[in-house]
Amino acid sequence: MNTTSLTELAQTLDAAGILASAPHAEKNPAITGAFHDSRLVTPGNLFICKGATFKPAFLAGALERGAVAYLCDESRADELAAVAPDVPALVATDLRRAMALVSAEAFGRPDRALPLVGITGTKGKTTTAYMLRSILDAAHGEHGCGMIGTVETYDGIEDGPSTNTTPEAPDLWRHLANARDARLGALVMEVSSQALKYDRTYGVDLSVGCFLNIGLDHISAVEHADFEDYFTSKLKIFSQCRTAVVNLDSDHADRILAAAAQARLTLTFGVGRPEADAWADGLESSEKGMGFSLHLDGWERRVTLPFPGDFSVSNALAAALCAHVLGASADDIVHGLEATRVPGRMEFYRSKDRQLTAVVDYAHNRMAFESLLSAVAGTFTGARVIAVFGAVGGKALERRHDLPEVAARYASHIVLTSDDPWTEDPLDICHEMERSLPDGFPHEIVVDREQAAARAFELAEGHKSVVLFLAKGHEAYQHTREGFVPCVSDCELARRGVAAYDEKHGGAATA
Repeated sequence: MNTTSLTELAQTLDAAGILASAPHAEKNPAITGAFHDSRLVTPGNLFICKGATFKPAFLAGALERGAVAYLCDESRADELAAVAPDVPALVATDLRRAMALVSAEAFGRPDRALPLVGITGTKGKTTTAYMLRSILDAAHGEHGCGMIGTVETYDGIEDGPSTNTTPEAPDLWRHLANARDARLGALVMEVSSQALKYDRTYGVDLSVGCFLNIGLDHISAVEHADFEDYFTSKLKIFSQCRTAVVNLDSDHADRILAAAAQARLTLTFGVGRPEADAWADGLESSEKGMGFSLHLDGWERRVTLPFPGDFSVSNALAAALCAHVLGASADDIVHGLEATRVPGRMEFYRSKDRQLTAVVDYAHNRMAFESLLSAVAGTFTGARVIAVFGAVGGKALERRHDLPEVAARYASHIVLTSDDPWTEDPLDICHEMERSLPDGFPHEIVVDREQAAARAFELAEGHKSVVLFLAKGHEAYQHTREGFVPCVSDCELARRGVAAYDEKHGGAATA
């Protein structure tokens, strides 16, 4: 078990210039970990008092479970000192940064004992992370690769669905420590703009920081005030990586490369760019996926991805280059890419007669919609394309215009439905999206997502058709004003719809 002392944590905060006060030297308990959820506290932990909904009772609960000290900001110091007068406390002027720094030390700086790759970008983080994980699993065998991302978290000890793309600092450092203790070969993590902006990843020493692309997204009162804030937040990844991996095909590539100069080494990738360190040519698209020639470190190999679209090739180049930095062989890279499966991302469900294809994808912003729908339209030539999607409530308001506008350029018919409406009425959101469709464009509103899926499959009858389920992916809940309400996932809706078609037409569904 890794231990530090409260005095050492105080010294860390003092060195960072954010220590407001610390207990006298005689109050110096050993610290074995840090948590901000009192329910997870075990004896010897530091408890972190944070959040707008924090209550002093949470500290009392943490102390009952064995916390030996706590960290808070100046606004809570007096109140908590009255609640727990004999418990040593660290008080910080910047709680978020302090939380990251003390968590790193309390868990023994596991980032220094484990190859870590951080991936950021407006689209493609999850798919690229799974591609890289597949390669590194091939390279490391039983020791494998950990994953922290939108879909799941696996650290060699804990394995389950994720709550946030990038967890809060105490949880993040716990997962890194678990991966170190489990002796995993590496760990790949998606790094969100929110995580970078609010210092969830502050101080993490990344072996590789990968920047996929940048586009307009996550602009709202509760996310990023404007594009500049969003872009600047994402560029922070280069301040904490040893090797930067950059997409030459990204918008604003020059600015990304300038920021990447903070790293010791910058490597690049791009489709049709022989000047890059990893590049692709010979792209061939089919209904089964995407073939291309991969050029990397003087070798060339043919790769067939189980996903369509040029953007899938770009993601594969990013994963291949990151894996190469970590020492993966050409065979591992090719095998890993071809074996990749991503839950709820580019998942295909095909009828036996190949007249019906359902596609489930997490595409939820303008860039992702453009990439996915253009690839589907180009791959399934002549097919009727029926798109089922909505827009989230309370944030990313630009999607209510962007998504229907892009979809109308590629789809034959649109079914607008519910997608995490939060505190808003989903019907109001659908009507707002409807106003961005061209006059007379074939569409309908079916607020219930399960009924919307059924309607889409009805529309697919009698034609070679592709039914697209967008933005929810593997998720089996709707975020509403009542909280997180269980629902049937898009993956299951797609499977059921194709199975029903095959039963009607005398076949068996294939995925």
